[in-house]
Amino acid sequence: MSAPAASALPTVRIRRLGRRPYEPVWRAMQRFTDARGPATPDEIWCVEHPPVYTLGLAGREAHVLDPGAIPVVRCDRGGQVTYHGPGQAVVYTLVDLRRAGLGPRAWVTALEQAVIDLLAGHGIAGARDPGAPGVYVGGAKVAALGLRVRRGCAYHGLAVNVAMDLAPFARIDPCGRPGQPVTQLADLGGPSDPEAVALDLAARLAAALHRRAPVV
Repeated sequence: MSAPAASALPTVRIRRLGRRPYEPVWRAMQRFTDARGPATPDEIWCVEHPPVYTLGLAGREAHVLDPGAIPVVRCDRGGQVTYHGPGQAVVYTLVDLRRAGLGPRAWVTALEQAVIDLLAGHGIAGARDPGAPGVYVGGAKVAALGLRVRRGCAYHGLAVNVAMDLAPFARIDPCGRPGQPVTQLADLGGPSDPEAVALDLAARLAAALHRRAPVV
């Protein structure tokens, strides 16, 4: 049997949000997930955030060492503390996992693989760490991820350091790991445009879902 034509594939909408504060985007993800029905198309949101630390649902405040003037938001994703700021590509995946026939672990693997494949396209060897979700280059973390699954539907997603000020990571234990080094694509010889990286990752994730991916 031949593969379906692209026009016959279901759709995942890719949204370019630009730079927006963290909490309103998080609340919008919750509202979208609560309101969606069985036929609601999936969406992938590409965004940058002003400086903010986010602490996962079960995250330990002890891992926030010295936030200074940067706000700390406790949210409902999994994982510990991470930093978001300008120059980072953030990709939120609002995906009905049940409809896609995926479990949360499989979707985490797909998120990691999208980053690993993007890195490979620029000659950078990315790797997983079995003990900590994310993507690492030479032991330094380049991408963090965390999900929330509600009624079989995922939201939150991943953040890739592209071309940003990495100093705020030194004021936390990144992802709950004291002394965890971090890196970014621009320092590894990779791309430096966070929106282009986010759109590239969104397209890869849409392909993993076997979806058409119009950008809106």
